[in-house]
Amino acid sequence: MLKFSNSALRRGVRLLFEQTSLTIHRGNKVGVSGANGVGKSSLFALIRGELTLDEGEFDKPGDLVIAYVAQETPASDDSALEYVMAGDQALCQLQRAIEQAEASDDGLQLAELHARLEQIDGYTAHSRAVRLMSGLGFEAGDEKRPVRSFSGGWRVRLNVAQALMCRSDLLLLDEPTNHLDLDAVIWLQEWLASYSGTLLLISHDRDFLDDVVDHIAHLEQQRLTLYTGNYSGFEALRAEKIAQQAAAYSKQQREMAHIRQFVNRFRAQATKARQVQSRIKAMEKLELISQAHVDSPFDFAFRKPDSVPDPLLRLDDVDAGYGEQRILQQVGLSIQPGARLGLLGRNGAGKSTLIKLLAGELSPLAGKRRAAEQLKIGYFAQHQLEQLRLDESPLQHLQRLDRQATEKELRNFLGGFAFVGDMALAQVAPFSGGEKARLVLALLAYQQPNLLLLDEPTNHLDIELRHALNLALQEFVGAVVLVSHDRHLIRTVCDQLLLVSDGKVEPYSGDLEDYRRWLIEQRQQQLPTEPKKGDGRSRKEQKRIEAEQRKQRKPLQNALRRAEKAVERLLEEQQKMDHQLADSALYEPAAKEQLKALLSDKAGLDQKLAEAEAEWMKAEEALG
Repeated sequence: MLKFSNSALRRGVRLLFEQTSLTIHRGNKVGVSGANGVGKSSLFALIRGELTLDEGEFDKPGDLVIAYVAQETPASDDSALEYVMAGDQALCQLQRAIEQAEASDDGLQLAELHARLEQIDGYTAHSRAVRLMSGLGFEAGDEKRPVRSFSGGWRVRLNVAQALMCRSDLLLLDEPTNHLDLDAVIWLQEWLASYSGTLLLISHDRDFLDDVVDHIAHLEQQRLTLYTGNYSGFEALRAEKIAQQAAAYSKQQREMAHIRQFVNRFRAQATKARQVQSRIKAMEKLELISQAHVDSPFDFAFRKPDSVPDPLLRLDDVDAGYGEQRILQQVGLSIQPGARLGLLGRNGAGKSTLIKLLAGELSPLAGKRRAAEQLKIGYFAQHQLEQLRLDESPLQHLQRLDRQATEKELRNFLGGFAFVGDMALAQVAPFSGGEKARLVLALLAYQQPNLLLLDEPTNHLDIELRHALNLALQEFVGAVVLVSHDRHLIRTVCDQLLLVSDGKVEPYSGDLEDYRRWLIEQRQQQLPTEPKKGDGRSRKEQKRIEAEQRKQRKPLQNALRRAEKAVERLLEEQQKMDHQLADSALYEPAAKEQLKALLSDKAGLDQKLAEAEAEWMKAEEALG
């Protein structure tokens, strides 16, 4: 289906790959792996026809229908449902043809068109689109909202839904899980398992890759190589190859000896819950995984905290939420040193609300939050990437934290996060999302926290850095509370799972496979059913209740609309400013003052946007 023959591709003067010959057959599900920046997205651009080879040949069928996730989402007044359904191009073409036939009163043409509409299941398109949106985490009623009313992360989900709606032969997905929570990741995994076309998937989520793909195309050292099997199988092959290198062997043995300490520590708890058993197996697997990453550029640890009080933090019968809306009720939680807590729960159940409560960003509506005097929190959330000083370097960020440390000490620390050479001195402004996330992690690691609150820390991180983070968390002597869609990270880091559901936070006795089954059951229970005759309230009583509910929701809906408009306006301003900052002339010495002023304006704008999105989230959670 896709055939590369002695192919080479460059971007500018940079060689991405050469001497590549491989064939991807119809129906293959291929995971595309490699470090950030090696050319994975450029490979997709080549397949879409946006780039051409510099050498060799690339062949694909001329009638190939390719679906991919759009990078931009127009601030459209079209409903979310209309936007998603536009992904089915064959359906859209037929609908336009039917409108033309109706206008010309061509009965014979109309009959033929409706027959074709039935052949492509066009009459079920509406329900297919709604199911896609539901699976990706949208709530009932969201399909009617205009596209412009959604925040950036939810617009990405709309783009994913639109790509899945396409009747495609080839589906290209570039990091589709970055803006999804665990529930949506599990749903997408199941959807892709039943996809009948050919799939090329860029992802740094090893569990997701293992469960979806049957081949790995690995891009490394200017070579694109196709392996049969899932990602774990590929890692085993790569580990065997690396282990044969004498220089890597010694480091590999040290890594494995260190990990065995943790395996043995949890083996002693074998009589405990199923999730402990699951963690032991995951830790044993981590030994093998480490062998494939001994040449990683990342090697860091969280600095030892000055003190680790017991308990670090307690919640006593706490209610939490926004305004009069209580998201969580009567939460009781005590966090001891060494705790490794993973939060599970449906989108909107209150996981981020709990993290904010623990972080002190949200005050209890009832009950007490009791923090130890020596508590020092390291809090990672996506909005913190926007709080970096864009006109400063990674080194300057660390110097702000520690005026006494020498430049050599700080640069050595930054080197563990692959900020080496000129990159340690470069301005943050042009950094990618992954590089900014890496810097935020470095700042957290340096500050010696004794409690880490990590809300989706792996977004934008490649597999090498995820693995280094995993090892660093194993060594961390404080406590960890983790929200993540990366099941491998949860499985290998967390020894206790908490389920956030129906306003409660309770220990979850099962493992992640049990949680997957629980999600499926929850979705099935939410499927609409036909009411039985004679059951339920009278029509008059039902209308009265619905009117009362509308009356109660109206102020919340008004607040949500105001928040949506504010976010939309600030997003437009941010896009304009990002476009200005992309001008290379700004980084010339003569434009220093102009750049400084622009970066200052952008920092202020980013702060306003973060506050507006927080208000938007509050309004949305309050509306339920």
